[in-house]
Amino acid sequence: MTSTAAVIGQLARDLVLTVDQLPEPSSSASAGSRHEQLGGKGANQAVALAQLGVRPSLVAVAGDDVIGDVLLDQARRDGIDVRPVVRRSGALTGLIVEILEPDGSYRYIEDLPPAVLLEEADVLRARKIIAGSDAVLVQLQQPEAATLAAARIGHEAGKLVVLDGEIKNKELLRYADVVRADEQESAGLDEGVLDYGPKLLALAQEDGNLFVWRGGQVKVPLGDVKVVDTTGGGDAFVAGLTAALLAGDSYEQAARRATAASGATVGHVSGRPELRNV
Repeated sequence: MTSTAAVIGQLARDLVLTVDQLPEPSSSASAGSRHEQLGGKGANQAVALAQLGVRPSLVAVAGDDVIGDVLLDQARRDGIDVRPVVRRSGALTGLIVEILEPDGSYRYIEDLPPAVLLEEADVLRARKIIAGSDAVLVQLQQPEAATLAAARIGHEAGKLVVLDGEIKNKELLRYADVVRADEQESAGLDEGVLDYGPKLLALAQEDGNLFVWRGGQVKVPLGDVKVVDTTGGGDAFVAGLTAALLAGDSYEQAARRATAASGATVGHVSGRPELRNV
């Protein structure tokens, strides 16, 4: 039977422009390439899960504009259940612009106002879908009331709850099975987090990914992947880790699958995952 997952996070229009060199102030430069696509951390993870054979539902917010129509149509073609996506009246769908240089350096310009972030009420309306999924992935970049509600619903329903991001409220840890954080988000996180409830801690580090659980740990090196664009690498990582755990893999096996999924994503421009062969 196919596993299912509810992804609680951001949906946005991603615009990625590559440049040979950033222009000086008050000047311009030509883009080397242009990518416009479905994006945002929630949508990225949902796309990756679908490619890995997990059936995802996306709990997110889009505007009531034509861009929202286009992105939701793409999400459906990607195999994502978008019934829980809220269409916020009068709002423009979120926009994330990435300027990418040849060495992989990037700059983001984001327009993600409060209107396109999840509210607690949005999550509660999706309670049935969240509780009925095998896994619940919660991006902690969303407002705290929404993330708490999503994690609590998943936990009370006995589902695999995966938190992704910086832990600002330790109450969240009571509801989590897995906590994942990147280098910036992981300050202050160590194996003591496991005392609050999580079973697995996954931390991105400069030279690899560290996975810690009670009675064991493993560090998986990043390998020889040529990094072109780190955008989306963390989202593919979370999706790969979740898919592996749902499939019954050991923590060490799941760690290697997650790292492989991330490596397959950072090797090309745009952050959109391509994990069908991972």
